[in-house]
Amino acid sequence: MPMYEYRCVECGLLFEVRQKFSDAPVEECRDCGGKVEKLISRSDFALKGDGWFEQGYGSSGSVAKSAPPCATTGVCAK
Repeated sequence: MPMYEYRCVECGLLFEVRQKFSDAPVEECRDCGGKVEKLISRSDFALKGDGWFEQGYGSSGSVAKSAPPCATTGVCAK
């Protein structure tokens, strides 16, 4: 089940709620009972293990030996 973040408009409390997609959004702060708004939050994303790069995705049959420098440093030359 996904985790959603909410912020209370009245007291400013930030809290998370684990909900099903079919659950109705939370409308009331659990501390003060004020109105809450649903936040859009950044989610974690991690590629673990052998990935498409090591398996030669997009290459002409050859397996890549290592990632390009920009994949590890975040700085890519054009």
